[in-house]
Amino acid sequence: MTTPSYTLSDFDFALPPELIAQHPAPERSASRLLDGTIEPPVDRVFRELPSLLEPGDLLVFNDTKVIKARLFGRKATGGAVEALVERVLPGTTEVWAHLRASKSPKAGALVRFADAFDAEVLGRCGPDDELFHLRLPADPFTLLERYGHVPLPPYITHTDEADDERRYQTVFAKQPGAVAAPTAALHFDDALLQALRERGVHSASVTLHVGAGTFQPVRVETLAEHRMHSEWFDVPPATVDAIAAARAAGGRVVAVGTTTLRALESAARDGALQAGARETDIFITPGFEFRVVDALVTNFHLPKSSLLMLVSAFAGHERMRALYAHAVAQRYRFFSYGDAMLLDRVTSAEAAAS
Repeated sequence: MTTPSYTLSDFDFALPPELIAQHPAPERSASRLLDGTIEPPVDRVFRELPSLLEPGDLLVFNDTKVIKARLFGRKATGGAVEALVERVLPGTTEVWAHLRASKSPKAGALVRFADAFDAEVLGRCGPDDELFHLRLPADPFTLLERYGHVPLPPYITHTDEADDERRYQTVFAKQPGAVAAPTAALHFDDALLQALRERGVHSASVTLHVGAGTFQPVRVETLAEHRMHSEWFDVPPATVDAIAAARAAGGRVVAVGTTTLRALESAARDGALQAGARETDIFITPGFEFRVVDALVTNFHLPKSSLLMLVSAFAGHERMRALYAHAVAQRYRFFSYGDAMLLDRVTSAEAAAS
């Protein structure tokens, strides 16, 4: 059977604005969890997740750490500049950043950020020269931690607050470099992680530094014309071994979030899962052949987004449409600070029928 041909319009849906979560749930694991692995779907609380997994299953987390990537400053002419650091270049004081200004600064210009330090504009960079290459006067991570702001997504309307520093970060974040949180992992707290261990569920990690492009909608009607942003990821050898062990014991590989799934499936694009660090611009749409991930914990995604296409590829397009309709009707909270769902991977035959 062949996979149906999809266009951008197939991934649109009506979302009441009031369902876009502006703040997290009072407790991480108190978010709602839509169990989409059964029919009809069941409305649960996220702390029930251990009961939905089996001993020997392997949860794989993204251990990236969100940096305070948003900076506010001024050009020498006095014009306001807002920067969102997209990437810190390893071993240097240089970064790639999105800059918002009434008139873009030229190469050689200085921008003073936070009334504290000057950054030199080295030129344009990135795909289609959409980013700016900046040189900072000291270690970028140190400067961002001191002077930067939490890079909340564009659909969150309040400026970052003290609570966002804690809640827009996972409890196991280790590797600094993301400008957006791996949001499905925001629901896990220490008590839930302990409950999972007691259930006999194992864990492993990957690192994928989430870029600002994760919020960009797909703008071309023909999906094959869309160009994905590139992100750096690393799959440690220990995680490859843990996946092999889970498979050998009959356990499932459960990805926590689309970023984890993208890292794992990118590392297996040539067949077997390969450890190591590299870039990925993988674009997962219906018809994609999944090689690693069996189940997925994920939040609810933007209309017409590449992430909605990814989960539709994973669980089936018609299935996802039904689950999103259920979530809207039941007033689930959407996007980064919202609720979550649990999905099983659809079979090839089911995908073709969907």
